[in-house]
Amino acid sequence: MKLCKVEGSVVGSVHHSAFDGRKLLIVSPIDETGATQGASFLAVDTVQAGSGDTVLVNAEGNGTRQILKMGPNLPIRSLIVGIVDAVHRHG
Repeated sequence: MKLCKVEGSVVGSVHHSAFDGRKLLIVSPIDETGATQGASFLAVDTVQAGSGDTVLVNAEGNGTRQILKMGPNLPIRSLIVGIVDAVHRHG
């Protein structure tokens, strides 16, 4: 799981059928302070996230296949699974 910030969306007229009806967002990994921690990547939205939202992203293909209940040839690796309201760090 990665903590990320939604940077924007992607629209494509031609895509794999696994993306039918799914919103594709650009996300950037962040740390608990909100500082960027790596290169941005694409993730499929399952929680109606929007630009500027802090989200939790499952960035592992097998977990994504299990969540979406799709076969082993699913071309989706990263899946937004939650919108983060706040981050609190102890210690």
